Amino acid sequence: MPDFVQLSATVTLRTLREGDAAALLHAYVRNREHLAPWEPARLESFFTVEAQTTMLAFQLEELATGVGLPLALWECDRVVGRVTLSRIVRGPLQSASVGYFIDGEHTGSGLASAALAHTLEQAQGTLGLHRIEASTLLHNAGSQRVLRRVGFTQIGMAPEYLKIAGEWRDHLLFQRILGERMPVPR
Repeated sequence: MPDFVQLSATVTLRTLREGDAAALLHAYVRNREHLAPWEPARLESFFTVEAQTTMLAFQLEELATGVGLPLALWECDRVVGRVTLSRIVRGPLQSASVGYFIDGEHTGSGLASAALAHTLEQAQGTLGLHRIEASTLLHNAGSQRVLRRVGFTQIGMAPEYLKIAGEWRDHLLFQRILGERMPVPR
């Protein structure tokens, strides 16, 4: 993957590196309320540089071993979003899961779609993956629009799939088969 990709006049997408923990912490603190309805309940310890350093080290180890690709959207020195490929599986599956968020100040800007589209190109071209899966809460229409915009299709619904905001929540399941022609946006 190139060192960075320009997504807009002010925002770039790049792989996380050692030393990014403080910027990640600031993004999570700044977006704490914005992300709370969509993420697992976070302990106070999550919002420390120590916790972010530990999580970053884990994600960089996943990157080194080929089972993850942690990316961040950067506006100057601020993280304004994340896209992460995780659970990369090789062999006959050639698949991964994707998760993402966009800073509350940037929702509706098209940055999530642009970052996800580029990540899918890398998943297919650089990583040689065949399929990417994603899930959203049933009522997360914004995230569902982003997924559909970049060619994901809904494949089902999983009851009590993830514990989000302290409760087991149903999720819609999506997938994108890489190499398929992109659908025409509606």
